[in-house]
Amino acid sequence: MTPDSSWITTLIVLPTLVPLGAAALTLLQGRHPRFQRAVTVAAISIGLIASSLMLYLTNENGTYAVHIGGWGEKGYPNGPLGITLVVDQLSALMLVVSTTVLLLVVVYAIGQGIRDGTTQQPVSIFLPTYLILCAGVCNAFLAGDLFNLFVSFEVLLAASFVLLTLGASGDRVRAGASYVIVSMVSSLIFLVGIAFAYATTGTLNLAEMAIRLDDVPSGTRNALYAVLLVAFGIKAAVFPLSTWLPDSYPTAPAPVTAVFAGLLTKVGVYAIIRTHTLLFPGGSMDTILLVAGLLTMLVGIAGAIAQSDIKRLLSFTLVSHIGYMIFGIALSSEFGLSAAIYYVAHHILVQTTLFLVVGLIERQAGSSSLRRLGGLIASPLLAVLYLIPGLNLGGIPPFSGFIGKVALLEAGAQDGSVLAWLLVAGSLVTSLLTLYVVARVWTKGFWRPRADAPEGDLSDAGPSALVDESTDSAFAERADVGRMPPAMVLPTVAMVIVGLAMTIWAGPIIAYTERAAHDITSRTVYLEAVLGPNALDGTAKGGN
Repeated sequence: MTPDSSWITTLIVLPTLVPLGAAALTLLQGRHPRFQRAVTVAAISIGLIASSLMLYLTNENGTYAVHIGGWGEKGYPNGPLGITLVVDQLSALMLVVSTTVLLLVVVYAIGQGIRDGTTQQPVSIFLPTYLILCAGVCNAFLAGDLFNLFVSFEVLLAASFVLLTLGASGDRVRAGASYVIVSMVSSLIFLVGIAFAYATTGTLNLAEMAIRLDDVPSGTRNALYAVLLVAFGIKAAVFPLSTWLPDSYPTAPAPVTAVFAGLLTKVGVYAIIRTHTLLFPGGSMDTILLVAGLLTMLVGIAGAIAQSDIKRLLSFTLVSHIGYMIFGIALSSEFGLSAAIYYVAHHILVQTTLFLVVGLIERQAGSSSLRRLGGLIASPLLAVLYLIPGLNLGGIPPFSGFIGKVALLEAGAQDGSVLAWLLVAGSLVTSLLTLYVVARVWTKGFWRPRADAPEGDLSDAGPSALVDESTDSAFAERADVGRMPPAMVLPTVAMVIVGLAMTIWAGPIIAYTERAAHDITSRTVYLEAVLGPNALDGTAKGGN
C-alpha cells in the first residue's frame, strides 16, 4: 500500500538520513569523543526504533513505497521518475537485524576504545565512518531502483575501505588493497549491468523493470541476470568469487571484522534475493546457483579446517555458510526462500557474535592463534559466550542454526531433483565439518593448557583497540592479562541473547519469513505498492 501520512514517509527515510546527519555532526566534533559517542549511539538507536516500527507496519499492512520529492506519484506508466524507497516484510526484517547488530557492535567498539584507546587511536574518524557504513547498509535494503542500490553499495564500500585500513599497518594495507581492487571490479560489473538494464528496459526502477522484462527475449534476460549475479556474487562472497574475503576481514579491528562478517556479505545476498524473485522469476539460473551454493559450502569449510587462526577460520566458515543461503534462494520455492531468509537473519547474529568473542579472546589472552591459545576455560563467562554461538553455527539442536538448516533440508527434499539432493548431502557434510572446526577451537583454545600450545609462551605485548600495535612478548609479561572490560562483555552477552531469541521465537519468526517469501515471490504486492493498482492491468498481469 502507498502511505498517505507524511510521518510514514519520515519513518522510511530515518534509518538512512539520521546516520548521515550524525556522521557530519560527529566529524565536526572530532575533538569531543564523548559527544561523538553519544550522537552515534543515539543515531543508530533511532534507526533501530524506526526499523522496528516498519517491521510492525509491514506485518500489519503490507508494503510501503515512498517516492522521494513526490516524483512518480502519478503511477504506472508515467512514473516513478525519481528515487523510490520501498519497505516490505523482507527489507524490514533485514533492517531490524542489521541496526541491532550495528548498535551493539558500536557499543562494543566504544567500550574497547575507552579501555584500550591511546592518543594514537584514530577515534575521531572511526565513528563518523561507522555511521556512513550504517547509512549505506540501511539504504541498500530500502532501495527501489538499481542505481540507488548501486549508490548504497558505494557508500558502504567507501566507509569499509577506511575502517579496514585503520592505522595503515602493513597487513591492513595489503588486505585493504586487494579488498579495494575486488570491490572496484564488482562495482564496475554492477555499472555494466545497470547500463545493460537501462538499454534493455528504459528504466532502473525495480518494479517498472520487473514488468518490462516480461517482454524481453529470454536470452537478453539471462545475459542481464548473469551480469548482475556476478556483481552481487562478489559482494556476497559466493564461490568462486569469494577468495578475497578470508584475506581481508581478519586483519581489521575486532568490531570492524564483526560488523563486516555479519552484514556486508548479507547485503549482497539480499540483492540476489531481490533480483531473483522480482526481476528474474522462473528459475533460469537455478542450476548455476545450486552448483555455486554447493561449492561455496564445501570449499569454504575445507578452507576453515586448514586454519590455525580463529579469525581466518571464522572467515572461511562465513564463506561456507553463504552457500546455505544460495541453496534456499536457488530452489525458487516459497518454502526454500523462507528458510533462506530465516538463515540470513540467524547467520548475521551468530557470525557477528563469534567475532566479538574473538575480540574478547584477543583482549584476554593476547592472540587469536590456536598455536598460542590454551586454558581459556579459566574464564567460564568467556567459555559460555563462545560455546553458545559456536554450537549454534554448527547446527546443534535446539538452536536457530539447527532450525534453519532443517528448514533448508526440507525445502531441498521437497524439490526432489538430483541436484537438490546433492545440496542436501552437502549441507549435512558442511554442518558436521563446521561442528568439527568449532570443537577444535574449543578443545585447543579452552581445554588445552596454554603451556602445551606450540607458541603458548608468546602473546601480543598489550591489548590494542583500532590501530594494530601488536608486538610479541612473553605471555607472563603481558599487560592486563585476564581482564575483559564490561563495556565489551555486555554487548557480546546481548548479542548471544538476541541470537537465542531466534530459537525461542522460531515459530513466529518462521511464520513471518513465510509471509515475506510469499509476498516477494508473488510480486503483486510490491508492484502495486510502487506503481499503483493500474500497474497490473492488461498484459502486465501475465508477469505474475
